[in-house]
Amino acid sequence: MDLIAILGALVFFAGVLASVALHEVGHMVPAKLFNVRVTQFMVGFGKTLWSRRRGETEYGVKLIPFGGFVRMIGMFPPASDGRMRRSSTGPFQTLIEEARTASAEETPPGQEHRLFYTKKWWQKLIIMSGGPLMNVFLAVILFSVVLMGFGIAVPKPTVSAVPDCVIPAAAGQRECTPQDPISPAKQAGLQAGDRIVEFNGVHITTWDQVSKLIREAGASRTTIVVERDGQQKTLHANLIAADRPNPTNPSELQRVGFLGITPAQVYERQGPVAVVSEMGRLTVATVEAMAHLPERMVGVARAAFGDERAMDSPMSIVGASRVAGQIATAEVPVSVRIAGFVQWLAALNLFVALFNFIPLLPLDGGHMAGAIYEGLRRAFARLRGKPDPGYVDVARALPLAYAVASVIVVMGVILLYADIVNPVRI
Repeated sequence: MDLIAILGALVFFAGVLASVALHEVGHMVPAKLFNVRVTQFMVGFGKTLWSRRRGETEYGVKLIPFGGFVRMIGMFPPASDGRMRRSSTGPFQTLIEEARTASAEETPPGQEHRLFYTKKWWQKLIIMSGGPLMNVFLAVILFSVVLMGFGIAVPKPTVSAVPDCVIPAAAGQRECTPQDPISPAKQAGLQAGDRIVEFNGVHITTWDQVSKLIREAGASRTTIVVERDGQQKTLHANLIAADRPNPTNPSELQRVGFLGITPAQVYERQGPVAVVSEMGRLTVATVEAMAHLPERMVGVARAAFGDERAMDSPMSIVGASRVAGQIATAEVPVSVRIAGFVQWLAALNLFVALFNFIPLLPLDGGHMAGAIYEGLRRAFARLRGKPDPGYVDVARALPLAYAVASVIVVMGVILLYADIVNPVRI
């Protein structure tokens, strides 16, 4: 089993590297289409392990496999006075001018028209959005494979299992003890295989109906009609009030009616609408998770030094690969494991896309914001009959970019350490 887990983690890691490479392809293809000079296409960082030059571009793999990059010349425009370096010795100004100088030194004579910053604002926007949009495309493809190919587990109004007792939600998964009350379903005589056809006089067609009616009933006596061995049987259950997770927010408990049955799950293939719906749901959930990232990182830091690691905790690529290994060894049919594996990779691609859309340098969204601002600024200048204000100097945001990059690096180190000493376990 350990070998399968390791193999699953390695396959997932390879899938992540492929996603990174395709992300960079998303930048490189439009860059070349708009005649920007691309000198390097690399997967990874640090020392180059392997590379080959094709035309003017060097393609290769580097030692540290946690990302990648496409090097395009002329990312930063010259200063407003046309010079690449000023006499200022201020630390922030030095960072900006050194970046401009490095950008200029990569520009061969006669290639000035191929500088990135000289391109139209909408071309720069397409180039910089190409990477995250590639990840969105990969997520759509992978989610389509899962939902339309393998299908998803759909709960049915058929009883799969009846627990012997009522275990408080806060107690987690454990065996029944003599102190635990007998479950209402067990007392009522419900059995695995019973199909619920009526609940308190309401005709039942879906599990969602059953779940809603049970929760709303609270502590009450109910009448349940089930179909068993081809015949209908009327049962009476005394529901109890119990704390159970909120369906829309599992971390929140609600006091609701409780019967104590587990529905049967049937895998059904879905259509394109389900893919769009799932993408929308996960997009909202991911954005909300990113909004609470600082406080979640506090939890990760505490977990790195002994506290319990939350199930919804952020993870590094190492942690995500370990989860993939757990999926590969789960005690479920192979098709379910493969579907879970692909869905996990799809979710990661969606996260990478949304994270890169954040409008801060050095993320792609920072360059996209600069391109949009340039387009708006020039449009307003034309409307007002003013001179062309020129290119937006994104180099001025480099001090912020270095600060953001430092925060990302520190977060990455903390996540990596936590994923080694106290990983998320599903």
